[in-house]
Amino acid sequence: MIALTLAEVATAVGGTLHDAPDPQVRITGPVVVDSREVQPGGLFAAVAGENADGHDFAAKAVADGAAAVLAARPVGVPAVVVDDVVVALGLLARAVVDRLRTSTAVVGLTGSSGKTSTKDLIGQLLRRIGPTVCPSGNFNNEIGLPLTALRAEPETRHLVLEMGARGRGHIAYLTGLTPPRVGVVLNVGTAHVGEFGGKAAIAEAKGELVEALPADGVAVLNADDPLVRAMAARTRARVVFFGEAAEAHIRAENVRLDATGRPSFTLITPAGSAPVTLRLYGEHHVSNALAAAAVAAEFGMSADDTAAALGEADALSRWRMEVVERADGVTVVNDAYNANPDSVRAALRTLASMAGTDQQRRRTWAVLGEMRELGEDSLAEHDAIGRLAVRLNITKVVAVGGREAAWLDMGAKNEGSWGEESVLVSDADAAIDLLLDQVRPGDVVLVKASRAAGLERVAEALLAGGADGVNGVAR
Repeated sequence: MIALTLAEVATAVGGTLHDAPDPQVRITGPVVVDSREVQPGGLFAAVAGENADGHDFAAKAVADGAAAVLAARPVGVPAVVVDDVVVALGLLARAVVDRLRTSTAVVGLTGSSGKTSTKDLIGQLLRRIGPTVCPSGNFNNEIGLPLTALRAEPETRHLVLEMGARGRGHIAYLTGLTPPRVGVVLNVGTAHVGEFGGKAAIAEAKGELVEALPADGVAVLNADDPLVRAMAARTRARVVFFGEAAEAHIRAENVRLDATGRPSFTLITPAGSAPVTLRLYGEHHVSNALAAAAVAAEFGMSADDTAAALGEADALSRWRMEVVERADGVTVVNDAYNANPDSVRAALRTLASMAGTDQQRRRTWAVLGEMRELGEDSLAEHDAIGRLAVRLNITKVVAVGGREAAWLDMGAKNEGSWGEESVLVSDADAAIDLLLDQVRPGDVVLVKASRAAGLERVAEALLAGGADGVNGVAR
């Protein structure tokens, strides 16, 4: 973080100092909301959550080295006291961003799916050409985004920020904290459709990102998604399209998947073309890679260098198409971080490609939990996912959970011929028991559900239950 005195912090957030005898004490370490992550000279933001109130840990944070606490009330240790800690985090982030050099570029990205994976790709590309802030994981809300921005330092050239939304105005708020010069919109899907009320409303919210761009900025838009392509009319910025469509400035041709589900393609740019083979799994990562390539091109990266960097990029954030092979040849695809209809379809297609040829076909298992926040579309979407799994010749669907899982199971059985294409189990423990009993060497098991389902436990149990109890190794 750019070093600030307590007095400067208080001014930036409209707060007052309490129990702070020296206003010139400097914050030189990171800003954190978890007291266990405090570092010497840092600032602990005492956010009150559902399960814990950060104010209860204020004294320990200072004892562990924090210079002060950002709090909603005096806490008996040096503190900047504000009306709302979360709002103050945002104000502090804006103050830090305003202190960055004019050569520092803020890159914001949003979309219904693929945000974190694409953010990770962009970060890995931009780090090759300059100091870049782009943490792994999912930091895309009114707390996570400021925490990311506050990691910026004077030498930072690229600040890459993921922006999520659960309603209109959310992205506009985030762009107000960290005004972007480059804005990337990946797609408009059905994630959170129950909260938004429809895809048109989702597009309206996602488009707030390009509306925030300055006239000398760049809007990077998915030419393959009509709702995203239409956002070109909502921005003053120059527009760069990516995708497989003919009008895309950054394009993929000759897309193909190998037997492990890893995609290859030819990267086409105005400055040249180059072959790309990704380490990531799933054809949907081609679009993510093109978005990252478009951003890299804006900062002067050549097609050859971009292709090489994409080919070396890894999945940095946990439980997103995380593929591990057990010692006995069972492959576990842990994609359990979250789920929506679009991402589940992509994961199922990847699973189908990993089955191999008819001559050497591997058994495939789709362990699927509920997809949340779909509103009145929930029944239809879960039913459709079950049907798709059968049409893709997935060997067995394991539907985990209650009503939504029953709808998924019903879709698979109605689409199938014998009713044996799917099985419904009550919870993760039941799924683990079933799989440990029935999975055989050479099988491929996909685990995917909304985050609240906690199905990552299924993947972890499968890996721990490998031959001789030996965990697998990433492929």
